[in-house]
Amino acid sequence: MASPGAAGSIRLDKLLWYLRFARSRSIAQAMVAAGHIRLDGRRVTRASCAVHPGATLVLPLGERIEVVRLLSLPGRRGPASEAQAHYERLDAAAPPAAS
Repeated sequence: MASPGAAGSIRLDKLLWYLRFARSRSIAQAMVAAGHIRLDGRRVTRASCAVHPGATLVLPLGERIEVVRLLSLPGRRGPASEAQAHYERLDAAAPPAAS
């Protein structure tokens, strides 16, 4: 079986799980199926959608929206520090102001 880096793409649900944006792959699949994820500006509803390095993802995390660019493909679900090395945050929406 080829490594994810050799293929040049990875399934979206697997990527979200590897990068620790979802606690399990089934939660990642549910996030995608519900239409919460945008890939390069378009809403994605297929968990099997292929993601390549350089892609931009927009995803909800709690009460904030994260915009990240994929720098490289992870080969496994490692520690958070390893996962963060595979993407860069582009713009994080500010949390709502407390009144």
